[in-house]
Amino acid sequence: VTDLNMPQLGGLELLRELRARGDHTPVVVVTAYSSIEGAVEAMRAGAIDYLQKPFDEERLRLTMGRALRMTELLAENRRLRDAIEARYRFEEIVGESEGLVAALGTVGKVAASEGSVLIRGESGTGKELVARAIHFNSRRAGGPFVAVNSAALPDTLLEAELFGAEAGAFTGAAKRRRGRVELARGGTLFLDEIGDMPAALQVKLLRLLQERTFTPLGAEAEQKADVRFVFATHKDLAAEVKAGRFREDLFYRVNVLSVTLPPLRERGRDVIALAERFAQQTAAQMGRRAPALGDAARQSLLRYPFPGNVRELANVIERAVILCDGDVLTPHDLDLPAVAPQRGPGAPGESAASTPELFRLPEHGVSLDELEASLVRQALDRTGGNKSRAARLLGLTRATLRYRLEKLGDGGSEGDA
Repeated sequence: VTDLNMPQLGGLELLRELRARGDHTPVVVVTAYSSIEGAVEAMRAGAIDYLQKPFDEERLRLTMGRALRMTELLAENRRLRDAIEARYRFEEIVGESEGLVAALGTVGKVAASEGSVLIRGESGTGKELVARAIHFNSRRAGGPFVAVNSAALPDTLLEAELFGAEAGAFTGAAKRRRGRVELARGGTLFLDEIGDMPAALQVKLLRLLQERTFTPLGAEAEQKADVRFVFATHKDLAAEVKAGRFREDLFYRVNVLSVTLPPLRERGRDVIALAERFAQQTAAQMGRRAPALGDAARQSLLRYPFPGNVRELANVIERAVILCDGDVLTPHDLDLPAVAPQRGPGAPGESAASTPELFRLPEHGVSLDELEASLVRQALDRTGGNKSRAARLLGLTRATLRYRLEKLGDGGSEGDA
């Protein structure tokens, strides 16, 4: 508690000196009626509250109680932020494979810059984890990290989500809505699945990157954008440019600094280290000891290609730990689909030409995404929507089928067997 007017060092000067030293001791200033403006200035400088003279003991007690509660909230906020920052330190990213180490080496370099970053990788490889690591290891770590999935929202809503909207800008806009660009001020804006952004919005994103300004829907005045951009995609954007689905000028703006994350099937024994980490995390949430990975389970993990990458592995291990009855995880606990033996052109007694094909590629080619969606729909139709049976028809686990349904935009119901 300090008076604003003191000899030698006033209360406001004391407050500023404490904050300059990084000292967050709660400060309550005492002021006379005539110096209320000074109290307001002290609040702006970081004072918790102020007392106007004269005051009684009860007023002092109430003010001190508020100050202590506010201090506890601020301390808890700092603890939570420290925990989040610790989670996204580079050394917390699990893996020692050559491809991952090379990718993290690049990430460490780009984090220190302000340039736009493009993170490439298949779905489930950890693109958002890396985006957060870039943010929390950059000069903008003290600012917000705001994420937007370009593929998760309809075209009509994505613009308002990004840039905001004034009241009455469209039907249902009863009040002003702040966009993600504004919410990310001073921090990082993460645009996931940038390759799925509609063409009309690509033009506005290009202007945002070039001019660092944006205009909310229904507004007349432009606003300045103070954000660092991190993008992610599972698509080949260069191929999308050639196909006319992605603007070439936007591609060059997005692809300033590039990081490519390897799929899990190319990361060797990283899958074991990751599985052990996920087992520990799930067990900790359940308040139990983490089961060990048995030798047979390790071999199963190393053989399985994990088309859903790290996200699929996390789901597999979480389910296994929850359902495991013993202290050691077995292949039965993992419940991974059987993997057909890999036979290449040089396999004994077999040539590539004589190997029977399950599906013959048409001359004009095929969309792999559309083929996958068709097979999933057929399996669900044949089993009457039963996900467990449909997963068996497709040689998948139920968790993998659920992941693929989510990727296709159909989470389905959770009530079937």
